[in-house]
Amino acid sequence: MIDTISWLAIAFAAGLVARQIGLPPLVGYLVAGFGLHAVGAQATPMVSTLSDMGVTLLLFTIGLKLKLKSLAAPQVWGVAGLHMIAFVALLVPLLLLLGALGLPYADEIEPESALILAFALSFSSTVFAVKVLEDKGEMTALYGTIAIGILIVQDLAAVLFLTFSLGKIPSLWALLLLALIPLRGVIGRVLDRAGHGELLLLFGITVALGGAQLFEVFDVKGDLGALLLGVLLAPHAKSTELARTLLGLKDLFLVGFFLSIGLTAAPSLDMAPVVALLVLMLLVKAILFGKLLLAFRLRARTALLGSLSLASYSEFGLIVETIAARNGWLSPDWLAIVAITLGLSMVIASWLNIRSHDLYALFSERLRHQERAVRLPVEREIDPGDANAMIMGMGRVGTGAYETLVLDKGLMPVGIDSDPDTAARHRAAGRNVIQASATDADFWHRLELRDGHIKVVLLAMPQVSENRFAAQQLIKEGYDGVIGAVAKYPDDESVLRAAGVSQVFNLYAEAGAGFAQHVCTGHRQALDASGVKPSDPAAEAGCPR
Repeated sequence: MIDTISWLAIAFAAGLVARQIGLPPLVGYLVAGFGLHAVGAQATPMVSTLSDMGVTLLLFTIGLKLKLKSLAAPQVWGVAGLHMIAFVALLVPLLLLLGALGLPYADEIEPESALILAFALSFSSTVFAVKVLEDKGEMTALYGTIAIGILIVQDLAAVLFLTFSLGKIPSLWALLLLALIPLRGVIGRVLDRAGHGELLLLFGITVALGGAQLFEVFDVKGDLGALLLGVLLAPHAKSTELARTLLGLKDLFLVGFFLSIGLTAAPSLDMAPVVALLVLMLLVKAILFGKLLLAFRLRARTALLGSLSLASYSEFGLIVETIAARNGWLSPDWLAIVAITLGLSMVIASWLNIRSHDLYALFSERLRHQERAVRLPVEREIDPGDANAMIMGMGRVGTGAYETLVLDKGLMPVGIDSDPDTAARHRAAGRNVIQASATDADFWHRLELRDGHIKVVLLAMPQVSENRFAAQQLIKEGYDGVIGAVAKYPDDESVLRAAGVSQVFNLYAEAGAGFAQHVCTGHRQALDASGVKPSDPAAEAGCPR
């Protein structure tokens, strides 16, 4: 217990250092794991438990956000399948060639083990990609939904492989799990009654972890069960709130996952050549994803950001290596090689994803030449119509702002949101909302600002980095109208003003002031309607003492 708490403290310190130098905290957790292993530490049962629970909760929350129709899109299953085939076809000959040249550890590889290893390395890390997308606030962006879809297809293939390689065929009793489908209504009614506090959190943990154990009873992988239960609850009105409630707990448990990766490795210097070559293959992996996404008629930006979010090796590689070592197909040393390669791939991919928008701005002209002449409908040019105001981010704050501009200000706003379903829902309600990403540099080139026709732009996206980027792009495009943005914390305000925002609305501070004003104004109006003359200055001002 003491060891685990000490390791969590070390992970915190390493994560804090990583954040200070501009990297995601998960990089610090990985480095902490490698460092602990270097001084002789071994994974404790509690770290392993935290890791397992974190992955299970992650897959459950993915299911809560998953739209099954997204998996049916050719740019999802087509890219996932073709990439797997192409990557395996490239890596297997390379591994056999390295073995023929006598490279340490590669010289023991047979064609069958090379095929298994290449298959495992063709997968990208679901844990890593989702964490990066959440940190960037781009889970619902087009490239984010495509990347998640590809990862789900990969995960399903991984589960099938593990099922057959372990000889763990699901029990015939597993057919009873189909009863969960008609029971979805009952589970949904329980969710409705869970409220918004600790009961909602406890409901999510119980369904995710308990459901995973239920699937294990019938010899079906528990993580797959957590994913499918999340999918069952995804259409529920409270699914988004449930995912948000589980977010902090899931992130805490995932610290154990990243620590356990580092604690698995026992590196030696003679592994360096093989590790270096596998890390170089990461570039090939990302390029393959980019080329395939372009071939399926997506824009260069979507292809680049999608490929960067998938530019990692998967923890599935560790599982496959464990099976291969147990069956004598590969030496146990390959577990360390795969673990080190996996950790390095996450460090490199973290750095690339943090700078993904800058990288696209740098290479956009060259990349756009590779686009197909005919693109998918969701990727075509943007026409805001006759709008004279614009709102970026059509969540609750953006929707309220939209209604105020229409009803109180007499303006004709256009809303912009990266989530296709959110945009469609607003259009069905009669609002002028376009599906697009404000963090897309091309969006600003494709959008016609019409020389002064747009009088005000409100930035209501959840992440300060998104609002800052949008403000910078507006200034770059020569926009000289009013720019307003929301902020959650005082230090965000200076960041937004430096980016060109003229009016910053602090959600928490202004909500309190607005609440007081609303109550006082309502009281004043009630007094006027009743004809009662206020008897003291406070009431005269609109507020009772």
